[in-house]
This record gives sequence, C-alpha cells and structure tokens, in this order.
Amino acid sequence: MQLSGAEILIQCLAEQGVDTVFGYPGGAVLDIYDALYRDGRINHILTAHEQGAAHAADGYARVTGKVGVCFATSGPGATNLVTGIATAYMDSVPLVAITGNVGLSMLGRDSFQEIDICGITMPITKHNYIIKDVSELADAIREAFLIASSGRKGPVLIDILKNVQTQKTEYVPATPEVYKPKATPELQAKKLAEILNGSERPFILAGGGVIGSGAERELLSLAEKLGAPVGCTMMGLGSIPASNPLFLGLIGMHGTHASARACLDCDVIIAVGTRFSDRVALNRDKFASGRKVVQIEIDGAEIDKNVSTDYSVMSDVATCLKAVLPLLERKDRTEWTNRCIAIKKEDVIKAPVEAYRILRAASEIFPKDTPIATDVGQHQMWTAQYYPIEAPRLFCSSGGLGTMGYGMGAAMGACFGSGKKKTLLVTGDGSFNMNMNELSTMVTQNLPVVILLMNNGVLGMVRQWQKIFYQNRFSQTTLHKKTNYLKFAEAFGAKPLLIEKEEDIIPVLKEAYRAEGPVLVDCRISPDDNALPMIKPGQTYDTQIDTME
Repeated sequence: MQLSGAEILIQCLAEQGVDTVFGYPGGAVLDIYDALYRDGRINHILTAHEQGAAHAADGYARVTGKVGVCFATSGPGATNLVTGIATAYMDSVPLVAITGNVGLSMLGRDSFQEIDICGITMPITKHNYIIKDVSELADAIREAFLIASSGRKGPVLIDILKNVQTQKTEYVPATPEVYKPKATPELQAKKLAEILNGSERPFILAGGGVIGSGAERELLSLAEKLGAPVGCTMMGLGSIPASNPLFLGLIGMHGTHASARACLDCDVIIAVGTRFSDRVALNRDKFASGRKVVQIEIDGAEIDKNVSTDYSVMSDVATCLKAVLPLLERKDRTEWTNRCIAIKKEDVIKAPVEAYRILRAASEIFPKDTPIATDVGQHQMWTAQYYPIEAPRLFCSSGGLGTMGYGMGAAMGACFGSGKKKTLLVTGDGSFNMNMNELSTMVTQNLPVVILLMNNGVLGMVRQWQKIFYQNRFSQTTLHKKTNYLKFAEAFGAKPLLIEKEEDIIPVLKEAYRAEGPVLVDCRISPDDNALPMIKPGQTYDTQIDTME
C-alpha cells in the first residue's frame, strides 16, 4: 500500500508498540503531526518545551522498560532535545528522538531553522539517521528501535527531511525484531563460579545494568546463595528491595557507611551491570587495592576502563547470572553477612533532620510501588540515601549527566508510563526553576504528581562544596529569588501546600496524597543542611567526611 513518509512513521511506531509520544510541533514536522492526528492510535503529550519532552520520554522508558519516544521540529526544536538525549545516553535509557528538517533542496544552505542535528548528537547517541529518501524510512525506524533497546540500551535519533514526509512509497508491515542476548560461554560461567565459590567475604556492587536486563531475581538469588551483601549505585537502586537485610544502601561519594565498609573489607567485589563511574570508584588506583574484582558488563568498552578487573564477563547480566547460579556452592558466610548487617544497623543518620523526616514520612504514606523522580543536587542524594526503593523501575534520576531540570519531565513520563499512578517528584528550588514551566503540562493532563520542593533558597550542593573547599565563599549560590511558589502553583492550577515546621509534615503529606491532580508542597528547609556522609574526590572509602569543618 502506498503511504507518505509521515504516514509510514506513524505506522512503524504503532508496529513497535508505541502508545505515547511526547513532543512539540513546528513547521518541519507539520506533516508528521497531521498523520498523527489522522491515525489517532498514539497518545501525544504536548509539553511546554522540547527538553521536557525528552525528559518525559526518558522517565517513561525507565518506568516501563519500553523505548521512550519524543518529537521535535528542526532548528531550536531539535537542539532543545540535546540535553535530554545526553541524559539518556549517560544512563543507558532506550529512547528514540524524531526530528524534522528542511527539505533536500534546502539542505546545506543555512535555511530557516536548519541545523545539523545528526552532527550535534553523534557523540551522545548510539546511532543516528538523516533520512533523505522515503524508501529508507521504514527500515531506519525499525532498526532504530532495535538499536535503542538492545545491548547497552541508549538513545537513537532519526532526522526526517520535510520532502521525505510527503513523498510516497510502498509500505509493507513488519513484525518488530526482538533482541536476544548471546548465551554466556560455559567456560566463562565456570571460571566466574570458581572465583565466587572461593570467596570468603563477597560484596556485590549492583548497577543500572541489572534493571536494564531485568535481572533483579537473579541478583537476589546470587546474593542469597553467596551470603553476599549488596551495595547499589544510584542507577541500581531498586535492583534489590531496600527492606532486604542484605541491602546495605547507596554506594559512592554520598553512600552509606555500611556499603563503604563492606567494599573495603570484602575479598571479592562482584560488579554487576555497573561501569565504576568516578562517583563510585573515587580513587581508581586504590579502589580495589587488595581485593579481587570481577565485572559482569554488557558493554565491552566499560570493562577495565575505570577499574582493572581480575576477571570479567562481557554479557547481558540476566543471561550471565542464569548461567552461573547453578554452579555456585552454598557456603556458610554467616559471620561476614552478620558483620555487614550490624554496621548497617549502627549507621547514625547524619542527614538534615527536616529532609530526612519529610522523605521518611512520604515513604510511609505513599504506596511501595509509587514511581519517584528527582532532580539533581542535595535532595537527589537525600532521596537515594533515605527513600526506600522496594522494586525496580520506580526510581528516575539523572546519574551520569547530573541534569538539573530533569525531574519535571521525568515525573510526567513516569506517571504516564505507570498508568497514571500517584507519582512523587523530589526537587530543589534551583532545579525546579529550570523547568517549572512543565507544571502547566501536568495541570493540563491532570497528572497525580506530588512535587516535594526542598526550598532552601540556595544551590545546595554547590554551596556545600563551597563550604568545604572554598572557605565559605558562597559565590552566586544564594538564589535571592522572590518567587512565591505557593501562588505560582495556584496560578498554574496545581494545589499548593506548605511544610514550615515538623508538625506540618504528616498532615500535609497525607493531604497531598489524597488530592487529585498535581500538588506542589513547598518544604522549607535550612540552607545549611548538607548531604552527608560525603567522600572527597580522590579519597578512598576509609576517609568518609561526616562533619563539616
């Protein structure tokens, strides 16, 4: 059947099971939006800004495990996606960004709103396409979804010239190709099992690759069979229930003392689906000193890149663990396990009292399966440290890129992806100000998102570093904003609530939970609250900072 390029795009998206896209129309994608309108099968969410669309597609992908999709027009519309694409790239989130561009006859002439978006995004995508011929379009779309969702997942961009959108060609329906990871070689599984069976004090370092491969059950079986405690990177939170005794908490610069101690005292570090970022292996030369390191990682480029391993398996995490679990011997490691659990119980909470109490109260009021998004800063660390994530695909946060302004879009995408479950967003006033325009989208869509705005009047994390390293020279980190967030929320159509003192916490959070539609809770906290513990860059886990000098 003969269809235009725009119609083929919509048909291919439907083929891939896409039910929701986030975007913003413009001149170079009018034919795509017309085809979307005429087809009627795909729900389109009009965001306030293209960056919000990219972050929403990201949040949708993290919660559902499906490929997130966003649309933008050419020029500034396309470039406004860049931060969202880079965020997804750093955190291995499957995303397909679809942009329009000028027609072929106008390409390369600095035409109105022309930009080389493929050149711009080449370093931050797994692959990208510029489609100049309609006959190439269907195959490119199908391949893009396969690339985004296979191996180490990530974003792909498809730039469709305007002439391609109107040209017609024969459309032949196709069944989506499903990625099947390669089996882990038997010899590698045996060698890995031999190392693990020989360990006396194993420690599992779980990263986002566990969730990406759907290996949460296998990870739990590995931990229980080995008697190994588990520390999670921020992207790995939810890979093991926070309530499990073997879970020691976040590891890294702002990680728990229990995870840091276990990492120091173990004899084998089992890195599962993690790349040893600089926020985890703060001192790459000393991180694994005196301990064996084994790494299970699907991306060969990440093996031995940041930390040298004693043994590694380049494999999908779930596939590898399924191969190695039957080969593991049960061994009594009770003394080691109990020691780690005891340290966890003895951890003294050095969190700021206000933020800790608000987050803990929220975790008791909101259901265990509540999706939760964060922006970036102190509030992000407090959430990762103290909000118990009980299941995978509930926690959305920008880890690798550290994108302030990520949270509003991500919370929207997570809410849609979860079937409009009540969703939490924990943000700070600095991050919130960057993409607060998306509150209008939340209100328009009547999304049940509760925004916990940790309002301290400063750029908290940057100010904290100025306190430690720059002798309290607080250069440009006091915001001096006169914004009344309660009136702002009311003007946009959201429910405004205020937490000023401790006795407000429970009743206000209960009211926020009961409310319909978006709620903004202005949580007044001190600018001197810090995200503790903290380890200085270049130090090791035995030198945690737990006081501010």
